[in-house]
Amino acid sequence: MAGHPAATPTTGRPHGARHTADRFTAVYGAAPTGIWAAPGRVNLIGEHTDYNDGFVLPLALPHTTLAAAAPRTDGVLRLHSGDADGGIVELRTDTLRPTPQGGWAAYPAGIVWAMREAGLPVGGADLHYDSTVPTGAGLSSSAALEIATALALNDLYALHLDPQRLARIAQRAENAFVGVPCGIMDQTAAACCTEGHALFLDTRDLTHRQVPFDLAGEGLRLLVVDTRVKHELGDGAYAERRAGCERGARALGVRALRDVSFTHLPQALTQLADDPAAQALVRHIVTENQRVEEVIACLDAGRTRAIGPLLTAGHASLRDDFAISCPELDLAVDTALTAGALGARMTGGGFGGSAIVLVDEPAATEVGTAITAAFATAGHLAPRIFEAVPSAGAHRLQ
Repeated sequence: MAGHPAATPTTGRPHGARHTADRFTAVYGAAPTGIWAAPGRVNLIGEHTDYNDGFVLPLALPHTTLAAAAPRTDGVLRLHSGDADGGIVELRTDTLRPTPQGGWAAYPAGIVWAMREAGLPVGGADLHYDSTVPTGAGLSSSAALEIATALALNDLYALHLDPQRLARIAQRAENAFVGVPCGIMDQTAAACCTEGHALFLDTRDLTHRQVPFDLAGEGLRLLVVDTRVKHELGDGAYAERRAGCERGARALGVRALRDVSFTHLPQALTQLADDPAAQALVRHIVTENQRVEEVIACLDAGRTRAIGPLLTAGHASLRDDFAISCPELDLAVDTALTAGALGARMTGGGFGGSAIVLVDEPAATEVGTAITAAFATAGHLAPRIFEAVPSAGAHRLQ
C-alpha cells in the first residue's frame, strides 16, 4: 500500500529517540537520562469485556509515545508534550490529588500519584513526550502515555516492577486519578504485547499468552480506519455501559458477566426480561467472550482468514446491543465488506474512533479507496487508513 492514501502516517511527523532527546534538551536545558517507548494498541476482538472479567485479544501498533526523562531531587514533576498546546506543566509530587478533566498531564501525573500511593519511592522528574499514536481514535493513546511514563519512572528509580505490575498501576492512575473507569486491557497491551503476536488476556486473573498472528504469511492485511470522530471515555457513556453490566451481573447473581457461559445465555436473558437495557449489554458481553475464544482457536490452527465473519459479528453486537457505534464507523465497516473485505468491526471504546478491516493483501488498496470515497460522498472528514502491524510492547530505547 505504499504511496496510497491508506498508508499515510497518522500524525503530522514521525518521532525518533534522537528527536525526542533533542526536544527534551531544548525544553529543560540538559540531556535526558533515557528514552522510553510505549505503543498504542488495536483490539482484534473482545470489546468492553475487560471490566467484566472477560477475555480480550489486543495487539500493539507500531505507533508509539516516546518519553524522555530525567530524575529530580526536589520533589518537582515537570511535564511537557510536543503534541499538546501550552508549555511546561509543573507540579509537586507531595501535593498531587486526583484531578478528573485535568487534561493530558493528568495521565502521567496520575502514574506518579499511584506509585507513591503504593508506597514506591518515586520522586520528581522532568519528562518530555512525543507521540505518533492518534488521540481520540480508540487506539489507547492514554495507555501509551501512562505506560511510557511508568516504565521511565520504573528505571529512573530502580523499582524493578514487572510489566503487569506497571499495567495495574497505570489502570489505577486512570481510574482513581483521571476518573475514567477503564479496564486493564489497554495498559496490559501497551506493557506486554510482543512483535508478531496478539495478546490473549484473561482480565480476571491477568494470565496471558502470546498468540501468533502472521498476517503476511497468509497474504492478509489488517487495516485501521481512523474515522477522525473523537471519542471521550470520560463523558459518561462509558461509565453508563459499565454500570449496566454490573447491574446485569447482580441481577443474575454472578460476580461478573464473565461467569455467564455462552450455553446459559438464553436462560440469563430470560431472567433479565424486565430490564431490556441490561439484557442487551449482557448479550453482547457473553457472545463477545465466545467470539474471542473462537478467534483464538482459528489463529492457533493457522486459519486467520476464518476470523473475518467473527469480526463482523462483533461489530453488529457493538452496534445493536451495546449501542456504541456511530454513522462513520458503520459506513467504514459496511463499505469495506461491500468492497471485498473478509471482516470488519469498530474497535475501542466506541462513539467514534476507529474500525479494523481484515483484507486479502491484493484487495487492500481497493478497500481503502472505497472507504475514502464513501466518506467523501457522505460529507465526512477523510479517514486516516493505515496498516496494523503486530508490534512490540513498551521498552527502553536508550
